[in-house]
Amino acid sequence: MPLHQGPEKPDERPVSVNPFFGEANPVGGMTEAPPKHRLPDGPLPPNTAYQVVHDELMLDGNARLNLATFVTTWMEPQAGVLMGECRDKNMIDKDEYPRTAELERRCVAMLADLWNAPDPASTVGCSTTGSSEACMLAGMALKRRWMRRNADRYPGARPNLVMGVNVQVCWEKFCNFWEVEARQVPMEGDRFHLDPQAAAELCDENTIGVVGILGSTFDGSYEPIAELCAALDQLQERTGLDIPVHVDGASGAMIAPFLDPDLVWDFRLPRVSSINTSGHKYGLVYPGVGWALWRTEAELPEELVFRVNYLGGNMPTFALNFSRPGAQVVAQYYTFLRLGRDGFRAVQQTTRDLARGLAERVEALEDFRLLTRGDELPVFAFTTAPHVTSYDVFDVSRRMRESGWLVPAYTFPANREDLSVLRVVCRNGFSVDLADLFIEDLSRLVPQLRRLPHPLTQDKEAATGFHH
Repeated sequence: MPLHQGPEKPDERPVSVNPFFGEANPVGGMTEAPPKHRLPDGPLPPNTAYQVVHDELMLDGNARLNLATFVTTWMEPQAGVLMGECRDKNMIDKDEYPRTAELERRCVAMLADLWNAPDPASTVGCSTTGSSEACMLAGMALKRRWMRRNADRYPGARPNLVMGVNVQVCWEKFCNFWEVEARQVPMEGDRFHLDPQAAAELCDENTIGVVGILGSTFDGSYEPIAELCAALDQLQERTGLDIPVHVDGASGAMIAPFLDPDLVWDFRLPRVSSINTSGHKYGLVYPGVGWALWRTEAELPEELVFRVNYLGGNMPTFALNFSRPGAQVVAQYYTFLRLGRDGFRAVQQTTRDLARGLAERVEALEDFRLLTRGDELPVFAFTTAPHVTSYDVFDVSRRMRESGWLVPAYTFPANREDLSVLRVVCRNGFSVDLADLFIEDLSRLVPQLRRLPHPLTQDKEAATGFHH
């Protein structure tokens, strides 16, 4: 979460309240002006408090026009009703809310089956607040298993985790918080994610695991999980090192099973020990819910599991967070029940078709070069064509925001810091009509940008708040 500081000025102007919403108080000018950075002395009427907060939030971007986020921005009204009915249920209280706990258990079983676990009944898993927590839990399990195998050497030896430089920032946080060395495979040329052989070469006796990304946030491409496992198989044959793989399927684990059923990336690969996904991304649920699953109980060390009383017995739990609402878990079960395999396939195919079509229309403008085309994740990245010198991707992002579109522009990491791109994430709720409006606005903007004398962005780091 962001870290915040208090206000710089101690006597900042208080919140302004429209007289129509304030109480008729001649002394206060028919308004009440609560302070911004300390608790007000007394209560406000509920309508006044609502209007103050509502009016300030109008300055936020429109979530439906946010093409930066992977997070779900639309659900059916019935799902919203269910979530409202369950928002006061604490997910950690399994004994008090046994049916909510049962729905969580069913979701884990459904995901184990969806991800081709050899024995779904023996697969263990849990809900989380999102993929970031799920990744932390998976990383903790990898480290603890490595510690067991190397009890005679740890803590003298320093564990490491191998991953591509394109991983989501949560993996860097994991390595920092849990004192694990991050060994990252850099980008090279037109390869924007992990190279299996390069990853295997970074492994040694202190490697706790390798992370494969099924759907990079940088460009929407799948990492070659099967090839990664094959490279690690060869490493084991040469050296005896048995390195497990965790698949970060934050987005792709809810796309590939439906649209790419022949792609082998999941528990069909014996070396894949755990998988995570975001229910609140292509799991089609409002934030925040994620899922972490381990192939068998053996992959999840028992000492990491806490047990809570549940219907007179013990229920094992594994989480960084404790109190959180059960609403998102209920919404995930509703979505699984509502859509089924055929429904998910239809929704995800529609989204992918939309991404492909929009990518082609962007390319047809002839000012842009596509890096990806939305044919894996429903996501595509593009940059300016070589002949474009009057503007850059940061100019495009800034100007599109004037029409309400939130399109991230960012620079790639090592070794492609020379490449800056725009990225469009297509989600359920981003309709064909909205795509038409997007391309109309972009088409209208391009001639104006061509007339610029040079790109206007001086500080690329400050040009966008998007960094992952």
